[in-house]
Amino acid sequence: MIHKEALIDRFISYVTIDTQSDASSDSTPSTAKQWDLANKLEYELKALGMQDVSIDDHGYIMATLPATVTDRTIPTIGFIAHYDTTPDFTGTDVKPQLIEKYNGKDIILNKEKNIRLSPEEFESLLNYKGQTLITTDGTTLLGADDKAGVTEIMEAMKYFLEHPEIKHGEIKVGFTPDEEIGRGAHKFDVKKFGAQWAYTMDGSQIGELEYENFNAAGAVVTITGKSVHPGYAKGKLINSIFIAQDFISSLPPLERPEHTEGREGFFHLNGIEGDIEETKLELIIRDHDREHFEARKNFLQSLADDLNEQYERDCVSIMIKDQYFNMREKIEPVMHIVEIAKKSMEDVGITPIIKPIRGGTDGSQLSFMGLPCPNIFAGGHNFHGRFEYVPVESMLKAVEGIVKIAENTVLAKAK
Repeated sequence: MIHKEALIDRFISYVTIDTQSDASSDSTPSTAKQWDLANKLEYELKALGMQDVSIDDHGYIMATLPATVTDRTIPTIGFIAHYDTTPDFTGTDVKPQLIEKYNGKDIILNKEKNIRLSPEEFESLLNYKGQTLITTDGTTLLGADDKAGVTEIMEAMKYFLEHPEIKHGEIKVGFTPDEEIGRGAHKFDVKKFGAQWAYTMDGSQIGELEYENFNAAGAVVTITGKSVHPGYAKGKLINSIFIAQDFISSLPPLERPEHTEGREGFFHLNGIEGDIEETKLELIIRDHDREHFEARKNFLQSLADDLNEQYERDCVSIMIKDQYFNMREKIEPVMHIVEIAKKSMEDVGITPIIKPIRGGTDGSQLSFMGLPCPNIFAGGHNFHGRFEYVPVESMLKAVEGIVKIAENTVLAKAK
């Protein structure tokens, strides 16, 4: 039996440590405060009795749980989670609140500021009536993304070590920094990790099982103008802001995040800064289909080319950089690893929800680095903001799922 109180205590001890990453930093981890939790995790893994516990100069933590079966042909599998939290919303001074036997009504997160977590706005709350929820106090994020995953992996390893009678092969554990800024796998040593495949515990609601994600790229559009005194500007002044406006208005209006779902891709303008002389636009490009993804990149380049032709000068330049690709092409050849996870969920009473990720995880990059890595739920909701919450029962089921995956990996080999 997984101990509920121990899991809660562990999770709260993690989320109260500020580990926000910082995209403007060139170091790894990108923030020094991530070391606070990294060092704690290294200590706790050793205290549990895990083997080969290591933490490298970049904050990547790895550990091994020895096999309890003698068959050396049993695959070595891994479980991975990230310990940083997003820079999108403050993660400083997190004060978790425990809501026992949730009654299905509004939860007052902060009475003074009248901040409520309401099922009228977040219907998913009603799925967890009667359960224990952990919420924020309305002033910070919670950090269940992905400290719920870290907690679940740690509790599963503890359970294995307390129950040596459970049959499993060698299991690897990996905790990474900087996933929230897209660098979680950049310096991950796949060879050192030594698993044939792994699972990231980084999904949302209970039951999520994902093996496809967006193809992703970032684009920076630089528009160059010419500043002239406005009183003498006729025929001379070129306002880069208005050219930027032309570029933005040429983007398909219904292909923005707020109008898309499922496997539908989008263009997302997420930054603009400029004056008459120069304006810069920052965009992200997303699509599950590789051909459509390439077409989107070509479309942006064509917009730049058209504006240059219109203004009869090279006033628009664009730099597009691929960020990650759809891991489906790396997972489909080894679909048995998804089937093992699916069966394991069903074995512990979870209905699998197999759907594409409208984003990316460490697993997408790791899959292209030679470590096939589907994504499994960690239980949280409303990530990256003050309304984030996680049902404790979902976390407990995630722990059961990890244990069952290890058991079923042995059974699958036996068949």
